Amino acid sequence: MTSYEKALDGFEPVSATPISDDELKARIAGLQGRMAARGLKAMWLDASSSLRYYTGLSIAPSERMHGAIIPVRGAPVYVSPRFEVPKLDTMLRIPGEVLAWEEHEDPRAMIAARVRGLDLPGQGLALDPATPFLFAAGMIAAMEGAVEPAAPLITAQRQVKSPAEIAILRAAMEASWRVQKAVWEGLRPGISTAEVCLFVDAAHRRLGMKPLFVAAQFGEATAYPHGKPGGQVLREGDMVLIDLGGILQGYRSDITRSYVFGKPTERQAYLWDCERRAHLAAFAAARPGAPCAAVDAAARAVLEAEGFGPDYAVPGLPHRTGHGLGLDIHEDPFIVRGNATPLEPGMVFSIEPMLCVYGECGVRLEDIVWMGEDGPHWFCPPAQSPAAPF
Repeated sequence: MTSYEKALDGFEPVSATPISDDELKARIAGLQGRMAARGLKAMWLDASSSLRYYTGLSIAPSERMHGAIIPVRGAPVYVSPRFEVPKLDTMLRIPGEVLAWEEHEDPRAMIAARVRGLDLPGQGLALDPATPFLFAAGMIAAMEGAVEPAAPLITAQRQVKSPAEIAILRAAMEASWRVQKAVWEGLRPGISTAEVCLFVDAAHRRLGMKPLFVAAQFGEATAYPHGKPGGQVLREGDMVLIDLGGILQGYRSDITRSYVFGKPTERQAYLWDCERRAHLAAFAAARPGAPCAAVDAAARAVLEAEGFGPDYAVPGLPHRTGHGLGLDIHEDPFIVRGNATPLEPGMVFSIEPMLCVYGECGVRLEDIVWMGEDGPHWFCPPAQSPAAPF
């Protein structure tokens, strides 16, 4: 058993090579090619993760409109409240004009006027799916309906990670795996879930990462995917579920471990083994060209063969098997029934077919994989035992 204070002393900041300006420019060029193929004149990127993906500009969303117009050709046109322009100028990595608006002006009308005035081929404006309804509704009206969703164009690029992105994600995942291991090593009878959460956040900070989230559940609370209100205190024989993540250069980590504090009962060991076999079956099904839905189906088939389910019924797996990971914690591709998107090299996603037995306990083993030409690869070693997971 290691104290959490001592564990923190063993952590030092991790690093990874940042995304280069050249890669950002190549992303914009790729987007513009897709826009041209669709006959679009421009796209609006709100203060969202997609704005960061294409321009390197990270802005917190607010009630004021802030973002960028990406024309089908040429440099971005940044949109900003005028009083924010001096700060914006220090943040820009990809040069472009800044269209400033005063507090009494309507930036939605200004954006529409600028798009209409662009002497470029195509027509209409594609809207970032993260655009708040208030902004989107105003632009739809100002554009007289000449608006379409940008999600298909953005998703086509963002769901396939570059080698540089995968390197950052690997550094983030390996760091969070170390945090998970330290949590397990430091558990003791009587520790609270609140204490565990404080340690996880402190550990990510020591690693040079921004804490993203942490969920700690003990005993019966582990049966529910997002836990129960209130905290718990650890007792011998409890199932433990720790789900956590951090942020490194904007990219997210996400990893869950479930295990027993003490000696597992026969029932706990059985449930854990069912979850592990479902987890491994999903990994085996993640082949290049296979639809995302096939990965979900493979995990579900293992659990249903053991009498759980069927479908989303509990005891069983009540949610999708996984989600993409990158600049957002949940993004495409989603590993869920009905998703025919074929897996391809560069995709990064979770495998987490949680086995829930309400009123008793739950087991979730969540690991992130990246797709190579030869198939899936774990970022971190999967758990091997309900008593000694590391």
